[in-house]
Amino acid sequence: MGEHLIKMPDVGEGIAEAELVEWHVKVGDIVREDAVLAAVMTDKATVEIPSPVDGEVVWLGADIGDVVAIGSPLIRLKVAGEGSDIPVSEPREEAEPSLSLERKEAQADQAGKASKVAVEGPARSAPYPSPAEAVPRAAMRARRPAVPRPEGEKPVASPAVRLRAREAGIDLRQVAGTGPAGRITHEDLDDFLARGPEVARASKLIQDTSVEHIKVIGLRRKIAEKMAVAKSRIPHITYVEEIDMTALEDLRAALNANRRSDRPKLTVLPFLMRAMAKAIFEQPHLNAIYDDEAGVVHQYGGVHIGIATQTASGLMVPVVRHVEARDIWGCAAELGRVTEAAKAGLATRDELTGSTITITSLGPMGGVVTTPVINHPEVAIIGVNKMMMRPVWDGATFIPRKMMNLSSSFDHRIIDGWDAAVFIQRIKTFLETPALIFVEA
Repeated sequence: MGEHLIKMPDVGEGIAEAELVEWHVKVGDIVREDAVLAAVMTDKATVEIPSPVDGEVVWLGADIGDVVAIGSPLIRLKVAGEGSDIPVSEPREEAEPSLSLERKEAQADQAGKASKVAVEGPARSAPYPSPAEAVPRAAMRARRPAVPRPEGEKPVASPAVRLRAREAGIDLRQVAGTGPAGRITHEDLDDFLARGPEVARASKLIQDTSVEHIKVIGLRRKIAEKMAVAKSRIPHITYVEEIDMTALEDLRAALNANRRSDRPKLTVLPFLMRAMAKAIFEQPHLNAIYDDEAGVVHQYGGVHIGIATQTASGLMVPVVRHVEARDIWGCAAELGRVTEAAKAGLATRDELTGSTITITSLGPMGGVVTTPVINHPEVAIIGVNKMMMRPVWDGATFIPRKMMNLSSSFDHRIIDGWDAAVFIQRIKTFLETPALIFVEA
């Protein structure tokens, strides 16, 4: 037998390091060739790392959230044959310098339990019993009251017990410990699981003094960094205007009712995208990115609109390119394609970069007013608020109209307040008189 060392591979894009965002294996797992071992993130693309060989995981070289240099040791596998250049006889303490104390204690605890089982009885397939197995044993023992611990008192338990409790969603403060000095054992967890409903009824209202420490990693860290840069380096000006969407909504309903089967259903966004493209034709300096370090504004001819999209992993901004060359249906089709790719985690790097101006919308939860953060290094972002039926005075009486606010932010270093207002007023004209959207300049 030997050991095979797997290093952080070159994931392309000319990068020197990547962030570890997910382990798919743990120490002791048996893996097959091509099985996914881990996932790393570069910019906003997630890359899976497969195993090049069959083997057993004996060492993990990083924790979730660590930034690992390309070529650094990442994982070790015990393999048949000689393996790579690492002999099995290498001392474990030296081979595992990055294992945390808690992980080592957990492994030692599990090893001790395994050796005890080997001596006292046949080996079990799992390191601890399932809740179903625990019930008969719990019934034979005297029932212990699960009394909440005094505020501030921490439960005493081994790392293996804590890991099991965490995986089962158990608050150890509610578990009575029967070991020395009140130490919580696996058997105590068995009892707690067996009478879970009873505990819930008995505990009623209790104080929750827990504090969960959540490391900001992966896409969430990228979002945090980009938002910090945008707010610290861009002096925002936010302009809010209300739009009468009644005529556009009537047109949208008619177009959807009579659309061809091969065409997507229209939402408000394709109309807004076309309105923005026409307004940008008159004010091209809003379709730009600003390199503030070089002091250069890069003004684009092509209108590449980023669409802020909420995904299971966090906020992403897929891009609909060349909106100036797409009609309403083309905008709708490409909008649906790139946003669905982002939500499914299948968007490519090219589909997530290169925007020149961004739309952000929370749909029905859009609120009355928002203050959008500019997608750095762009100079403008258009925010869509929710549509509501409101009474509007027409000079003689109040009439019901479908109204929607646009809350939009601009980089005040590049865009004057007057230019921002002119831009939004032009979009307002297109949306309130939607026939103009279809008129070629």
